[in-house]
Formats: sequence, structure tokens, C-alpha cells
Amino acid sequence: MTDTTPASGADLAGLTAMPALEIARAVREGKVSPAQVVQAHLAQIDRLEPQVRAFQVVLAEQALAEARILAARPGLAGLPLAGVPVAVKDNVDVAGVPTRHGSAATPAEAARADDELVRRLRAAGCVVIGKTQMPELAIWPFTEPQAYPVTRNPWDTERTPGGSTGGGAAALASGMAALALGSDGGGSIRVPAACCGVVGLKPGPGVVPLAGGMDSHWYGLTEFGPLARTVGDIAAALDVLAGTAAHVTPALPDRPLRIAWIAAAAAVGARLAPPARAAVEDTAAALREAGHRLVRARPPIPANLGLKFMSRWLAGIAQDAAGLPTEALEERTAKMARRGERMARKVKPASADPFAARAARWISGFDALIMPTLARPAVPIGTWAGKGWFPTALSVGNWLCTMPWNLAGLPAISVPAPNSGLPVGVQIVAPAGGENVILSIAAELERLRPWPRLAPLATAPGHR
Repeated sequence: MTDTTPASGADLAGLTAMPALEIARAVREGKVSPAQVVQAHLAQIDRLEPQVRAFQVVLAEQALAEARILAARPGLAGLPLAGVPVAVKDNVDVAGVPTRHGSAATPAEAARADDELVRRLRAAGCVVIGKTQMPELAIWPFTEPQAYPVTRNPWDTERTPGGSTGGGAAALASGMAALALGSDGGGSIRVPAACCGVVGLKPGPGVVPLAGGMDSHWYGLTEFGPLARTVGDIAAALDVLAGTAAHVTPALPDRPLRIAWIAAAAAVGARLAPPARAAVEDTAAALREAGHRLVRARPPIPANLGLKFMSRWLAGIAQDAAGLPTEALEERTAKMARRGERMARKVKPASADPFAARAARWISGFDALIMPTLARPAVPIGTWAGKGWFPTALSVGNWLCTMPWNLAGLPAISVPAPNSGLPVGVQIVAPAGGENVILSIAAELERLRPWPRLAPLATAPGHR
């Protein structure tokens, strides 16, 4: 099949709305070529990227060349993600492209080789369509780097897509990519997933290798993982990234589960907005009606969780900023790096914190926990512009419900809840090794109450 051959009835305009697994199936069956898939997504990028600014760089020529090579690749019919366009966060090396980490202070030289995570995606048949925007050094849960354009939420371009994998989530929700690769040090996969109405998974420690071959990042807080529009796509991407075959095609629960739930924010004194509260309550009701045992229970999150998280966060930022020209960093970042450098000698890995053991004991009494991802939907762009790092950290800490599970080292996923306005995310947390449990529950929720797969911006008149 050439790039211009009719796609045997496949709707090329609809490729940008298709789940990754459906794209891969169409490519494997010869109904559409990898180049046609890439062309459809590049056309969507041309149409929407000026409004969204999800990408640090779009690899148009490289992606088309890669797709054409893929079409002739032996074994194409056996590739799980054949022809799937993937967006890679700009803290992961892609050969031939600089890795800027959302910062003007980082080197502009191109990476010499793909990171292992990118290599695994390409080996599975993915085509890297671009690198996505992020806040400087992945610090914040909003994507407003000073050195690069602000990334906007496709559901409402006056609001944030979240962060730090904000560009990846925005690209998915606008149909500019079918998968995204991100990192999560305090919610940086789950937060943008919740803001943009997609699915985002933070696996437990050791499941997916850390980018750059690191043994640890941010003192054990950070994991790398996928974002997608469907649970099946997330499971397939997780297997590719983890180098396993343990998660493909998540099965619905085969028995009634004992699920804890709480409609409350993680931070002491923080309040849930009505949409966030309703999302959790409705989710608990849906699972109860499906035959599961729902138990209202409060996880043992300590009042000083913010301090426990912040010490590792700041010390990790100091490590990331080491060797970078201070004058080129954002003012907030430079101050945080200096503070973290002073604290680093006293900081221990997250796994050594007593909360990790306490959380593991508590959640072992349940199959999973359901709680909000965020205390309220996506906030307006500029909410924290010009504010000091400490007031910003306190404010975002009241917004996020994700940080406890980085500190505890537990797998967690954010899935969209039904909504009539901005997306709202519900978080599912499981005991260590429970990735399949949260995928199973997420798949059941997707079946019980399917969510929109694209933002209205992506399905405006004239485009499916």
C-alpha cells in the first residue's frame, strides 16, 4: 500500500479519534498505512496546535520517514502498536532532538540516541510524532514555562491542561497523538489526565524503567508511564514500556472487590469542589451497583504530608538543576534549587518514610481505593503566575490529591468521570503490585460509564 492508496474503507479523517489499539489493528490488517496514520495526525496538529501549543517540537518529516520505513518492516503484522503516533515528554531523549526539560537553561544539543523507553515504543511499532511541552524541570502541575509557549487545555483554552505532562495530555485530548509518554513525581501523569479527560497511569516502583537509566529520581518519588484515551491503550502501552505481557486486555473483575472510597481532598483543610465530590460519589455508587463492596474509609495521610513530600521534591529539583546556569533558570526554580541543595543531606528515599509502610498496611485491607485526582477541575491559566515558589507550592498542594501515592510508592491511575463541563478525574490506588487491579476497575468504569474520548475542540465542524 502506498501513502496515497485508498484505505480500504477506513475513514482517514477519523483516525485521530481512534484508540491506539484500533489504529494498530488497522495497520496490521493493511486497511491503512502507517504514513496515512501519521498524515492524519499531522493534519490535526496543523489545525489545532496553534491554539493548544502541546508540542515542544513536531517531528513531521521524521515521523513520515519513520512511518514509511515501518510499512516495510518485517513482522509488521505482529507489532502491538503498529503505526501508533506517540508524543514523548520533553524530559525523555529522542535521537536527533534536544531534551530541554521545559527550560532555557538546558543544553540545546540534540540527543545522540533514543532513551530505552522510546526504543521500546518504536520496537512495538510506535511512531514518535513530537516532543511535548512541560513546566521547567517538571516542577509544577501546570504547563506554563517561561521559555516556551503556554500549553492550553483543549476543553477550554483559557485553562491549564495540568502538568507536568501537560503537553502530552493536551495532545491526546485534541487528537494530535494516540499515546503519550510521561513522568509522575507528585501527580504529573494523573493531574493532566484529570484536567484533559484522558487516562493516566503511574505504575509502582520498578515496573517501568526510569528515563535516562536512573536508579531513582526525586528520591524515589518519580515513575514513568503512559497516558491514553482508553484503558485498553494504557494497558498495552504499560506492557510495552515495562517489557512484559502481563497487562494487555484488562479483564473485568472476576469477583466482588472490597474497595475503600473517600470524597475528600488529600491535604488537611482543603475542600473539594462539587464536581470532584460528585465524581467520586457517583463512581462509588456505580461500583456498588456492579456488585462490589464499597467501604467509606480515610487513608492514614498525615497532616505533615506536604512537608514530607516537599523535602524530597526540593532536594530532587536541586539535583536536576545542578550544573545548569542559574541565570537561565526561572526565578522560582533557582530559589527552589538553592533551598533543596541545603536540605539534601538530610533527605532519605521516599521508601524510608514511615508513611510508606503505614499506607501499605492500611491499603492491604482493600483491593483498591477510590478518591479524587484533584480537588477541583482545571484552573485558569495564570493562576500562579508571578507568585513565589512557597505560596505556589502551598496552593497547588491543596489542589492535588495525588502526592501521597508517590510518597507511598503505590500504583495509581486517573480515569475520567462523566461530566457536563470541564473534565473531572477519579483516582484509583492499589496495593503494591496492583497495576492489574486498577486497570481492571478502570476497564469496568469505562464500560459502565464511558467518557468522551476527545475534547470538543478536536471534533469541531469540518472534522470528525
